[in-house]
Amino acid sequence: MPGLGLIVVLGGGSPVPRAVRSTGAAGSQYGGRVLGLGSGGSGRVPLTPVALTIGIVGLPNAGKSTLFNALTKNNVLAANYPFATIEPNVGVVGVPDARLGKLAEIFGSAKQLPATVQFVDIAGIVRGASEGEGLGNKFLSHIRESDAICQVTRVFRDDDVTHVDGKVSPADDISTIQTELILADLQTVEKAIPRLEKEARLKKESAVVLEAVREAQKHLEAGTPIIATSVDRDAIRELMLMTAKPYLFVFNCDADELADEALKQQMRDLVAPAEAIFLDAKFEAELVELGDEDEAREMLAEMGVDEPGLDVLARVGFETLGLQTYLTAGPKESRAWTIRKGATAPEAAGVIHTDFQRGFIKAEIVSYDDLVEAGSMAAAKAAGKVRMEGKDYIMSDGDVVEFRFNV
Repeated sequence: MPGLGLIVVLGGGSPVPRAVRSTGAAGSQYGGRVLGLGSGGSGRVPLTPVALTIGIVGLPNAGKSTLFNALTKNNVLAANYPFATIEPNVGVVGVPDARLGKLAEIFGSAKQLPATVQFVDIAGIVRGASEGEGLGNKFLSHIRESDAICQVTRVFRDDDVTHVDGKVSPADDISTIQTELILADLQTVEKAIPRLEKEARLKKESAVVLEAVREAQKHLEAGTPIIATSVDRDAIRELMLMTAKPYLFVFNCDADELADEALKQQMRDLVAPAEAIFLDAKFEAELVELGDEDEAREMLAEMGVDEPGLDVLARVGFETLGLQTYLTAGPKESRAWTIRKGATAPEAAGVIHTDFQRGFIKAEIVSYDDLVEAGSMAAAKAAGKVRMEGKDYIMSDGDVVEFRFNV
């Protein structure tokens, strides 16, 4: 199963932080003021977040909805019978970021806003889904709309929780879902080829796409997911092939299995080079219900676990999707904003507001580490750690930024 990955959606929607300064003439739309955290009434403005979705998939009763409940603190239809989840449930989850606490301390921020990621709980897939078995193609369409896939695989054994195939076998479960996704993608490709053959006679661009689609067809017929091949995924993007998406595995274990390093290594080998996360979804849900971080940490320590599995999932999902954050801070809030790796300063500004990208002039930037070492923005400036960057600057994770623009 080489190369498979995970699924998430990112968003925003709170007041703009004190990170943007208009240098326009007095009387312009933003009045020449510093907006957001440091201003007295900028209000809410339209945001353009990086919008990505992570689809949680798995066989019925693998623990998908239990995991989703823990992630979002929602009570969706988690029940011990197949197809308890009829429509995809969507939840926006904060990505833990310890840097925000330190920024809030330095700037006296009233609140902290982490980056967010959106998980979609997709109903259980069964063998034959690609042919319409179970709830079939309806759920496959939800997966196609996701940007990455997180497969929850059952490892725990519990006689009170039925397994759709009558026995617990992680390898078989992974194979079942991968096979259904490959078969569904193969159907998509086979339907597209006749149309592309006609278009290729008229347009060179379609000929390139046709070549890539035919290559994809060969790999799918051999049982290989597209993400594990050299197929040009940009060329076939319009087909929304499910096996071309980044993929991540969550193994739902009990306490004994979490402590079994040999078993976990066996699971890692099963899905390598994809990321493997091990957690007890039921236990993670109980931790969330506690509402007491100190008590939760004590319970984790008793199990020999350093970090909640949900935190690991959010972080690894971020990394799998090629995302990073930059930071803004002021008296009103300290905030992490989500951008793709390789984003330029104007593109990063556009995540806050499209006007900031359109009228971008400069970005005043200091790295998080340099700011913390200096102890304040004034001290960082005095030490020569704060710099002005232009339109070609490539953002780094942990940049603390104030944008200057003119519209």
